Amino acid sequence: MRYIGLIYMLLLFAASSSAAPSLDDLFNAVKANDVTEVRSFLDQGLDPNSTSKEGYSVLMEAAREGHVDMIRLLLDRKARVNQRNSVGETALMLATFKGNLEAVRLLHTRGAEINSSGWTALHYAAFQGQTAICKYLLDNKAEIDARTPNGITPLMGAVRNGHTDVVKLLLLQTADPNLKNDAGATALQWAVKAGNTDIAQLLRQAGAKE
Repeated sequence: MRYIGLIYMLLLFAASSSAAPSLDDLFNAVKANDVTEVRSFLDQGLDPNSTSKEGYSVLMEAAREGHVDMIRLLLDRKARVNQRNSVGETALMLATFKGNLEAVRLLHTRGAEINSSGWTALHYAAFQGQTAICKYLLDNKAEIDARTPNGITPLMGAVRNGHTDVVKLLLLQTADPNLKNDAGATALQWAVKAGNTDIAQLLRQAGAKE
């Protein structure tokens, strides 16, 4: 009887120890930046393009967390670099929002598209005041006057959030200060409304009309 009981316990242990990792296990390992465990999960057959319930791919999750080595591993395992979530974000856009220039460079050199319809990585960088990332994107042919679905440009985003250095960079790169969003507002009107006199002056010097 004891012998049978021992065999049963060993079988249970073997079954539990060989259980296949779940999607939750994969995403938790990505968030924890456990490259070794994620590599093991992928070796066991988990898809590098798996998507969470919230619509984020594994690569997007790594980009959102700013884990460069994890991004590199997933790209090496053929993760789709331009996959989008339910609101149109890509891994590049999420890395930009995080302010991780190294991740932005890696994704771009591995095929991430800088320009797209609607919101772009440059919009995200301008809104967040990520001057170095804005410069990198512009140096790599980011569309400087890209428009969101409601007509917002990167310049408007930088103005709205008071990011003076980004405003200077965009104007130096000849962003159009007179474009209007769908509500008819210009970057200068936003600056005046916010009481940001320094940015308003920069816009006027660049040719913004009252």
